[in-house]
Amino acid sequence: MKKMTFALCFCNRGFMPGELIYGAREDMIKAVTEAGYDYIAMNAELTRYGGVETRDEGLLYAKWLKEHEGQYDGVIFSMPIFADENGAITALQDAGVPILMQAYPDEIGKMDFAHRRDAYCGKFSVTDVFTQYEVPFTVMKPHVVHPLSEAFAQNLKDFAAICRVVNGMKRFNIGCIGARTTAFKTVRFDEITMQKYGINVESFDLSEVFFKVRQKADDDAAVLAKIERLKDYSDFTKVPESNMLTLAKISVVIDEYIEEYHLDALALRCWNEMETEMRVCPCVLLSELNDRGIVASCEIDMCSALTMRAMHLASEQPTTVLDWNNNYGEDENKVILFHCGPVAQTLMTGKGTVTEHKMFAKNDPGSGWGCNEGRIKPFDMTISNCQTKDGKILVYASEAKFTEDPIEDAFFGCGGVAEIPDLQNKLIKLARGGFKHHTSIGVGHMKEILKEAFTTYLGYDWVDIDE
Repeated sequence: MKKMTFALCFCNRGFMPGELIYGAREDMIKAVTEAGYDYIAMNAELTRYGGVETRDEGLLYAKWLKEHEGQYDGVIFSMPIFADENGAITALQDAGVPILMQAYPDEIGKMDFAHRRDAYCGKFSVTDVFTQYEVPFTVMKPHVVHPLSEAFAQNLKDFAAICRVVNGMKRFNIGCIGARTTAFKTVRFDEITMQKYGINVESFDLSEVFFKVRQKADDDAAVLAKIERLKDYSDFTKVPESNMLTLAKISVVIDEYIEEYHLDALALRCWNEMETEMRVCPCVLLSELNDRGIVASCEIDMCSALTMRAMHLASEQPTTVLDWNNNYGEDENKVILFHCGPVAQTLMTGKGTVTEHKMFAKNDPGSGWGCNEGRIKPFDMTISNCQTKDGKILVYASEAKFTEDPIEDAFFGCGGVAEIPDLQNKLIKLARGGFKHHTSIGVGHMKEILKEAFTTYLGYDWVDIDE
């Protein structure tokens, strides 16, 4: 992913010690660059002390920001002293990106008039006015924080994640390859609602996919290259050559859809026509796409693809979608999360083994080559999913971890044992809330990042399953 860039804005107020802004500029530039991000900042000589105080200075900054539109992912509004609310709102009301409010702490021993900042108080002045103007912004703990502190370094990391989610979710394209699987009403979604939130759905019929696959020559250069890519990706030694060839052709066709329609994510009807007509199960292809950074959900679960994309943007790691599948013995806070094999290998204990899907092989041997079997490795993770309802998108997220608990070798597919605090109450809330048997998985704890992005900036309705 591209390097994040933040636009820096500093405040001023006439009767406060404006000279403190000089140090704030140096501090913030150092904090941002040491964290690995880029920055842009208006020429400090254009305003008194290089900050924004008056409405005219705010207009000057707003004009500068407009001239640099598209060059920044978020704005950091730094308050080294009590801020002037008129200048602040004028400067940032049309920023169009997330805004982080940072206010400096005062120091004991420097509370005289020449050194006292009062940013603790001034931060409320700004946030109150921004709320009145309905301009969204981000505030974090602690209320006041020095840019060169460890706490702000974490704030900055989380804010960057919020910016990635917001900017990546406000407009994106998702492919719907195939119709909803007949047996699963649980994955129904409202395309018009998604469009209202900036999510453009492109639909493709499986008959077209199959036609394109059958048109591919066995010696097509892209197909041959894909065979090598897939064999390098996972263990295909058990897969018959003809099925290997078909999987490669399907993968090439999907790549063509991604390129032609600029797809950022997709969901695939993975059964049962793939098995009956193509004699393959496309799990491993979805696994490989997710490892490539292209969010791919199985079973036409478009809502899972949505939350997968959000967590991929936040974490910059692959995501997956799994079934709430099995209890784990008597432990009420543990559950086996599973799917047939679309899990990114980055999230697995090692290289997967591509096998025949046992459910299809049972009644139609040879019809299900393509499951990428293995086990999910231990890691801290976030669960999340959403639904479209009455013109709104409802979303939840909670934090948990995958454990080292074993699953017997005979267990089919790719699964892992998840430990989720207060799991039984969460399951009741999911059931009563009408959420499906799938949940999306992302690497790391990012509930608050998702909540901030979804509710403050994107307008999703939040369902708290942790209360």
